[in-house]
Amino acid sequence: MTPPDDFDPEIGAAVTLEPGLRRIVAPNPSPMTYRGTNTYLLGGTDIAVIDPGPASDTHLQAILDAVGPDHRISHIIVTHTHLDHSPLARPLANACDAPVLAFGGPSAGRSDTMAEFAATGYAGGGEGVDMDFEPDVILSDSDVISTQDWRLEVLHTPGHIGNHISLGWNDACLTADHVMGWASSLVSPPDGDLTDFMASCAKLQARPWRVFYPGHGAPVTNPADRLQWLIDHRTARETAILQALATGPKTAHALALQIYTETPPALLGAAARNVLAHLIDLMGKNLVTPNGNLSADTVFTRQT
Repeated sequence: MTPPDDFDPEIGAAVTLEPGLRRIVAPNPSPMTYRGTNTYLLGGTDIAVIDPGPASDTHLQAILDAVGPDHRISHIIVTHTHLDHSPLARPLANACDAPVLAFGGPSAGRSDTMAEFAATGYAGGGEGVDMDFEPDVILSDSDVISTQDWRLEVLHTPGHIGNHISLGWNDACLTADHVMGWASSLVSPPDGDLTDFMASCAKLQARPWRVFYPGHGAPVTNPADRLQWLIDHRTARETAILQALATGPKTAHALALQIYTETPPALLGAAARNVLAHLIDLMGKNLVTPNGNLSADTVFTRQT
């Protein structure tokens, strides 16, 4: 999906999105992060900082400057442990004496299949994982975080990474990197898991959300349509992979070259990881078989 041309935020500025919610975009634009990581400030007197962002002294100061003298940061909530979301959590906690809350460390929430895959040494992809991250408070699905000003419901939404959470705030949802408006979420094994991703989409579909506030890009004002697009997009990709395998066994990289014909060369590595995520999901459905042990170079055969 082509990014909307009108999303060009002032980096480092605290912008009010609706009463009680502000956004500061971090100075880390890239092909994976679009304009930069969205850090959200929720509340008035007691403020929750959601996704403090990458290691950046400039962004740390922007967050602190957005907190007035009569207010305080009471919670620092990390939606997942990619390097564009979590590294600033500990410096911010040290600066404001607030606890860091998250689903867990880098491998928390990982499925058994992906844990076995990770044990082979396969890693990397995307913006990288914050391997040093440790929360002060571990969150679970359906937990509630609240003050007198606001209430957040924790929704475990693995797929982009196993420890990924979304946060329900009234009829809005802060979806981090699970649902974004400018691109589909990267699902890169062993941290990304397409089987989990699709289940998380169905989980979010069960609620009548008004708006999604994503980890990158502008608010998603058509949540139901966007979720259906993501599901349809992944279903179409699965069909394309199975059709390509009908002509003979192939690796994820070969499939990516055949299917992602309009993808820039710099993003083909990410495309191959997305294909691999589909192939592992198709293994679980008994629709493809790996020829040998699972790896980046495994040749896959379609089941007949």
